[in-house]
Amino acid sequence: MSGFGNEFATEAVAGALPVGRNSPQRVAHGLYAEQLSGTAFTAPRHANRRSWLYRIRPAAMHGEFKPWTQPRFHEDFGQGPVTPDQLRWDPLPMPGEGGAVDFVDGLFTMAGNGGSAAGTGVGIHMYAANASMRGRFFYSADGELLVVPQQGRLRIATEFGVLEVEPQEIAVVPRGVRFRVELPDGAARGYVCENYGAMLKLPDLGPIGSNGLANPRDFLAPVAAYEEDEGDFELIARFQGHLWRADIGHSPLDVVAWHGNYAPYKYDLRRFNAIGSISFDHPDPSIFLVLHSPSDTEGVGNMDFAIFPPRWLVAQDTFRPPWFHRNVASEFMGLIHGAYDAKAEGFAPGGCSLHNSMTGHGPDAATFEKASAADLSKPDVIADTMAFMFETRAVIRPTAQAIDAAHRQAGYQACWAGLRRHFDAGA
Repeated sequence: MSGFGNEFATEAVAGALPVGRNSPQRVAHGLYAEQLSGTAFTAPRHANRRSWLYRIRPAAMHGEFKPWTQPRFHEDFGQGPVTPDQLRWDPLPMPGEGGAVDFVDGLFTMAGNGGSAAGTGVGIHMYAANASMRGRFFYSADGELLVVPQQGRLRIATEFGVLEVEPQEIAVVPRGVRFRVELPDGAARGYVCENYGAMLKLPDLGPIGSNGLANPRDFLAPVAAYEEDEGDFELIARFQGHLWRADIGHSPLDVVAWHGNYAPYKYDLRRFNAIGSISFDHPDPSIFLVLHSPSDTEGVGNMDFAIFPPRWLVAQDTFRPPWFHRNVASEFMGLIHGAYDAKAEGFAPGGCSLHNSMTGHGPDAATFEKASAADLSKPDVIADTMAFMFETRAVIRPTAQAIDAAHRQAGYQACWAGLRRHFDAGA
């Protein structure tokens, strides 16, 4: 179903949706009515997000939750000092042949800020998995999950239906929604941003007008699909930064019908309508904003998700790649496909970098020299690429395991070492 934040209505069995009311005395087909609220009841109508689910069993039915540990997936962003150094990592290694690693077991926390208790900030994770989730379901009560596949397709079966997501597409699973991840290609790798703050929304376009960037019609929500499976399953919950496990005797993906505007969705990044300069210079990277989690300060994001897709560069008398930059915000970058136009080498698909607040960064030496000598009478097309950025207003704190990881690139700063002195006061 098409549209961002729309009021959807869908049923997998005819007549399962009530007409004219949400909670009839007896729901058709012997179903239970259950509301899932993603915002406060009294949130303004334009910001209110909730859905009514008509399911075989209510979500309250499961065993007692007990603490459960996946030691690489956590909310421990550390309390010590954060290095102002630029940091970069190679792709997260894929699991070896020694055993099956599913989506939950394959999560590796890289960095974050804020936390679930404060209701602000983000957790940034990567995943590398070689097996589908079997008999296991997961949800995060702490934040909505923005999933960015880099290698391998994901089949995300949720309470609301199924999302099929491939690299260069993204999926968002709202807070509290239960799901299972299957791997059609046998292995998968990618990125996850766990948003503890306000729900992601489309940014305002301002003088751009009514069209451009990510268009609402290109966001897709699943139609109702349900499972009647019974057996010995487990439900893994992320709650206040910790993981909990409970037995559950049935699949929680048993919603036969639903209506509302709080639901998972997907978006194809290749449909992003990039806007850029056709004269000189180029706009700030905010022009590449796909989704935005607002903060309590107008114009400042709790988290912004921006992409750097294929596009034409035509600006004249201009250094066309991204310029050297220091930013009050902090930037975590990933590469889904191809090469990033500000780095000639070292930034591989599946890798990532972290440039924190006021840390200098920009094109490497090879890119600078090439762009400085480019023929600007000709347009240049940036093709076969897809990079992205999670940007936050607060410092992004790398985890100890990320700092110590074998795939962290030592000496990343060397990519700028070749920048030569060109100054000549008499020229």
